[in-house]
Amino acid sequence: MIKTVNRVLLGLLGLGLFALGGGVLLGGLDLQRRWGFDVPGWWPFRGPADVVLGDEGRLRWRAEGWWWPTVITVLAVLLVLLLWWLWTLLSRDRLHQVLVDSQDGTAARLNGRALEDVTEKEAQALDGVARARVCLGGRRTAPVARVRLWLEPHAEPERILDRLDRDTLAHARDSAGLDRLPSEVSLREVRHRAHRVD
Repeated sequence: MIKTVNRVLLGLLGLGLFALGGGVLLGGLDLQRRWGFDVPGWWPFRGPADVVLGDEGRLRWRAEGWWWPTVITVLAVLLVLLLWWLWTLLSRDRLHQVLVDSQDGTAARLNGRALEDVTEKEAQALDGVARARVCLGGRRTAPVARVRLWLEPHAEPERILDRLDRDTLAHARDSAGLDRLPSEVSLREVRHRAHRVD
């Protein structure tokens, strides 16, 4: 539900900005006269001489003492709301807790970051892996592991993936008491500088 709301809001925001930018571009480049089409009567930008905010709009409330504090407050609140929305979008993908079935009818909570750290260290200890990054997503009862591995030049990807699946991810799955732990693994090479040979 939240993903759908975010997509709809982003779509509407993008559509509004696209329409506003397109309208300014049409008027600023005088495209309706060059290409020979008419714009509706309510359209605010009809030619290069038109401005987004005219003198009357700019100067109407300037003498009022409440105008600038109100404008600054509204813009500050809008900025804070947009930053909060961005933070929730970025942090929502991360799973903070995993529910562990303790077999006695109650569920224990496992810190998601702790499980990520342990899995990262174990993955990084594999031969041929220079660096590892693990991020848990999904639901608390059905987590998904996203693993990113940076491989050394001598690494054997097939063997590393086999060990990662049989050992590292199996340990994480067993320690969290999960029946399954779906995983997405991406492999990248470590870039080394060329060495000069004399």
